[in-house]
Amino acid sequence: MCPAVNILAVEETKEKEEQNESRYQKGVRHLCESGINRIPRKYILPVSDRPLIVMKEEKNYQNLNLPIIDFAQLQGPNRSQVLKSLAKACEEYGFFQLVNHGIHSDVIQHIIEVGKIFFELPFEERAKYMSTDMQAPVRLGTSFNQNKDRVFCWRDFLKLSCHSLSSDILSLWPSFPVDLREAAANYSKKTKFLYQLLIGEILESLGIVNSNENNDSQNLKEFEDGSQLLVLNCYPSCPEPDLTLGMPPHSDYGLLTLLLQDEVKGLQIQHQEKWLTVEPIPNSFVINVGDNLEIFSNGRYKSVLHRVLVNSSKSRISVASLHSLPYSSKIQPSPELINESSPKLYKDTDFATFLEYLSSCEHKSKSFLESRKLIN
Repeated sequence: MCPAVNILAVEETKEKEEQNESRYQKGVRHLCESGINRIPRKYILPVSDRPLIVMKEEKNYQNLNLPIIDFAQLQGPNRSQVLKSLAKACEEYGFFQLVNHGIHSDVIQHIIEVGKIFFELPFEERAKYMSTDMQAPVRLGTSFNQNKDRVFCWRDFLKLSCHSLSSDILSLWPSFPVDLREAAANYSKKTKFLYQLLIGEILESLGIVNSNENNDSQNLKEFEDGSQLLVLNCYPSCPEPDLTLGMPPHSDYGLLTLLLQDEVKGLQIQHQEKWLTVEPIPNSFVINVGDNLEIFSNGRYKSVLHRVLVNSSKSRISVASLHSLPYSSKIQPSPELINESSPKLYKDTDFATFLEYLSSCEHKSKSFLESRKLIN
């Protein structure tokens, strides 16, 4: 074969690869709308990472009922016992279900419904919000980190920055469906208020603040006035769910995540070296400890690996409200939790360091948190 033909073949292959890459960047919903009955190679995990292989190896694979925290009881006579249960859940699971949290079921159902409608919009309408800028106030994307992922995961998402709900920011949010802005803004306000109450209880469970002492209000301020990111996740039904994941094993960066699930199972957490599926409870939140809270608690409370399965029959919607310190703040182990028997375990860090890490390598498991450890 002559060199000219070789060069032409290479160029054609490269062009096809670029076309496929562009196609994948448009998201999983776009792929599904094209009528696929097999998943593209870009989404197929190595054999050792596939969910079916892991589940077959775990003979005791089962569903998981997380510890349940009744938020209303924190205001009643059983408060001290509930605080102990809260601490135990954060130490042993890194996750818990929150019930009786005070957010009306109508608010919860509304955000789920507008999320479903948004991801069902024509591609041209959704595409208006596509961006690879990780700091954009509104961003439609796919996979986990589409700039770095070698294998894409079966997920599309809409991220909305909620730290400021000014008219300038809200005007950038999707205008269709027509009630999305109102539903998302209302939901973000409700979940932020709930987070502010909850983080106070968690700090008290660590012995950092005391609800009966007024001088602790300043200690709470930086935690309460932090950043908030709302993420609407769409996991379309998948023709070959055993070959891929909706999200790979990871921990969350921030302090706390308040996750709302619809009725479709999919969330799994790693507990005692096994992957366990979290049973959805209607109108509840799944709360999980983030990397920042593990750092602040000097390792007492653990951020835990979790992932998302997909299935062949049903699409799944979830809404995550992620809460961190202000982006300009440093997170460090609390001095009150450091002593001779508990030395400082983590470096001071900030959001800029996290973004730099994400842009430089593929984020896997708890790799960022591992990079912040002083003692291995």
